[in-house]
Amino acid sequence: MNLSHLLAARADAGRPVRVLLIGAGKFGSMFLSQVPHTRGIEVAAIADLRPDGARAACRAVGWDEALIAATRFTDDAGAELRRDDIDVVIEATGNPPAGIAHARAAFAAGKPVVMVNVEADALAGPLLAAEADAAGVTYSLAYGDQPALVAETVDWARACGFSVVAAGKGTKYLPLYHGVTPDTVWQHYGLTAEQAREGGMNPQMFNSFLDGTKSAIEMAAIANATGLAVPSSGLHFPACGVDDLPHLLRPRAAGGVLERSGMVEVVSSLERDGRPAFRDLRWGVYAVFEAPNDYAAACFAQYGLRTDASGRYAAMYKPYHLIGLELNVSVLSVALRGEPTGRPRGFAGDVVALAKRDLAAGEVLDGEGGYTVWGKLLPAQASLAAGALPIGLAHHARLRRGIAEGEVVGWDDVDFAAAGSALQTAIAARREMERRFAAPRAEAGAA
Repeated sequence: MNLSHLLAARADAGRPVRVLLIGAGKFGSMFLSQVPHTRGIEVAAIADLRPDGARAACRAVGWDEALIAATRFTDDAGAELRRDDIDVVIEATGNPPAGIAHARAAFAAGKPVVMVNVEADALAGPLLAAEADAAGVTYSLAYGDQPALVAETVDWARACGFSVVAAGKGTKYLPLYHGVTPDTVWQHYGLTAEQAREGGMNPQMFNSFLDGTKSAIEMAAIANATGLAVPSSGLHFPACGVDDLPHLLRPRAAGGVLERSGMVEVVSSLERDGRPAFRDLRWGVYAVFEAPNDYAAACFAQYGLRTDASGRYAAMYKPYHLIGLELNVSVLSVALRGEPTGRPRGFAGDVVALAKRDLAAGEVLDGEGGYTVWGKLLPAQASLAAGALPIGLAHHARLRRGIAEGEVVGWDDVDFAAAGSALQTAIAARREMERRFAAPRAEAGAA
């Protein structure tokens, strides 16, 4: 609650917070749109594979030519990471191997990282957080995206003395979406392919939002940051509006849908027949918590909280998230307080690759939101026991055998011989994380 005051003092002292942004896509552009209006934050450099595209993004979000001229644009993130005039690194590429490489280079240079790239966090976040600790810098989830917002809500509930029963987000979901491809995605968004192209929308990225992969990745990040458990058979995506959160998202023993108390789950804005759920939470996040005593339960009623019929389960929710428009909160928390807005504290959840259709031996996997696989959330121990291939590594891997639709792809099913050095390095990082974090670590107050 003091970030703006701390930033004002820093600006008054002539010491702005200087940022390196890696990746000027949608999330990065939304962050850039706020920079001219935030005294005390300066973007020293933007690293992108297309520097001219990054300049165009700055113009599109309202930067004037003087601000553009004062900013370095480059395709060499490594060189920028070594410069002295960088206080915080924002990794926003969305590419898991690139995110791992950039984070490690930042740690080596003594710089904290705000990891917008939740794909990289789901793949190796616990290892990256440990490496940041060893380097004496901060590794943080990105405020504005759902994982950090959920982690904040869970922390609020626990700090108030409540037991967290469930936490997660809303999305648009139907079971048939698991098989959607970039060729068929736009009809489910109510767009034509031409409209999507005109809007600069990437079909594979938007398909990862729809086919369940992004939800799984974000819930893995939340589970790893909060210690909440993962459903044993994966996310159920129950249709649920905000008024029914405390009724539906409670343990089965209490009349809800959860295996037990203290779990992550995603709620759908659509009933299974396609009808909209009443007062849906498609754009928001939530936490369901339990009153520790009769007095607290009575207070829930007195102050208007939505509860279940018993009055003991209540929900707190945020109906919207503004992704990059809110990213300043992470940048300032890391730079001014050395405090992450959420970070992995264990390895509770993993996202594994499942075949979208029958796949033949010799086919090459194309990763999140593609034509071949989608990502399913599993408990980390179940993923490791099954030898499942993480979705973040299901890129440019050739199948050794045929995989039936709906079957989990395993490490032994793929050949990475043709993978580039960045992917090989990411594979090694993931294997190291598995060795270091395979044993579950109990966390105080995990519920």
